[in-house]
Amino acid sequence: MTELFKLTSVSEAWKAFRDNISLNGPAEEQVPVLDSLGRVLSRDIVSGVDVPGFTRSTMDGYAVRAADTFGASEAMPAMLEVSGEVMMGEEAGSCLEPGHAVKISTGGMLPEGADAVVMVEYTEELDSQTILVVRPVAPGENVVQKGEDISEGQVLVKVGTVIRPQEMGALAGIGITSCNVVRRPLVGILSTGDEVVAPDREPGPGQIRDINSYAISGLVAEAGGQAVNYGIIRDDFTRLEETVKKAVAETDIVVVSGGSSVGTRDVTSRVLDSIGKPGVLVHGVSVKPGKPTILGVVNNKPVLGLPGHPASAMVLADIFLVPLVRAMLGLGFTSPERRTVRAVIGRNMASTSGRLDYIRVALKGESGELRAEPVLGKSGLITTMVKADGVVIIPMAKEGIEAGEEIEVILF
Repeated sequence: MTELFKLTSVSEAWKAFRDNISLNGPAEEQVPVLDSLGRVLSRDIVSGVDVPGFTRSTMDGYAVRAADTFGASEAMPAMLEVSGEVMMGEEAGSCLEPGHAVKISTGGMLPEGADAVVMVEYTEELDSQTILVVRPVAPGENVVQKGEDISEGQVLVKVGTVIRPQEMGALAGIGITSCNVVRRPLVGILSTGDEVVAPDREPGPGQIRDINSYAISGLVAEAGGQAVNYGIIRDDFTRLEETVKKAVAETDIVVVSGGSSVGTRDVTSRVLDSIGKPGVLVHGVSVKPGKPTILGVVNNKPVLGLPGHPASAMVLADIFLVPLVRAMLGLGFTSPERRTVRAVIGRNMASTSGRLDYIRVALKGESGELRAEPVLGKSGLITTMVKADGVVIIPMAKEGIEAGEEIEVILF
């Protein structure tokens, strides 16, 4: 008789993982900045230039010496001689003399001697060579100083930053077109089961298309990793052993979908114990959906045996696989920051004490409040994840939530 797995809490499962994995320093690679979105920077970016590289105007108007405008008003304007114009994209001319002004456009370079810009709205043309200034400006007004945005020698973007569009723009602004980033962890993905066929095949009687490889590949990419698909493996010990060995040798994390329960044909745990040490660390996690889960380490490579049911596989991949990918990116064993909203649960939901329950919910506005309606269905139904906007986690110490209770929803 097959011995049933022993349920382990999520925190205990994580401890078993961390105690048996040694993470080496992340490998890096150089990529074009245009391809760097979402990548983790592996070296500080230090600016070699000032940005802007010259003092520039932020308004259309006239570059002036601020002192020449002090006390100016509509009743008693300051009179200045116009001694030229700064054209866009060109170097400013000679030094601005006291009592003079130079016409300038937004972004134009201030001439030497000028320290402010009078907006065109606060000037009047007396003739082609003279303007009246009807409002004073202070030194530095309507001006961006050289190096005010970014200064030479400044650490612009720190190591460990997940690059966003704004960082891409900042790098371009200092003339950097490629950067060093952490190499994406490779995640080998296998689906197991005699009943599983590729999505492009017509399932026969008793067969189903492979859902999990695609859903887990999406989670891996979203977390910053790169999925490597090893195909569908039948319920055969030798074939699965060969494929898992290959995946362990070629990738950083291995995920086996299916074959984690205690049925007589499930061989994943036996395979892990046969190919390396320490083998299976955890078989069974106190989470619903998803308790028949295997966590193991083979030759310092994490191996996860996820349930075959799609909703269960996605929940457990989010709990264990996503933080593993992030740890290999140098971001620590953490889940990514997710947006959350407060909502009112629409119905009673019971839970078993001593187990984490992940309740899929759909959100809807009703009577001026946000309501979270549980998306009911078995863990084998992928549509429960498609219909859901997020999840509510019922802690281990709680025995459920009551209709009308305010809860926090973690958005997908």
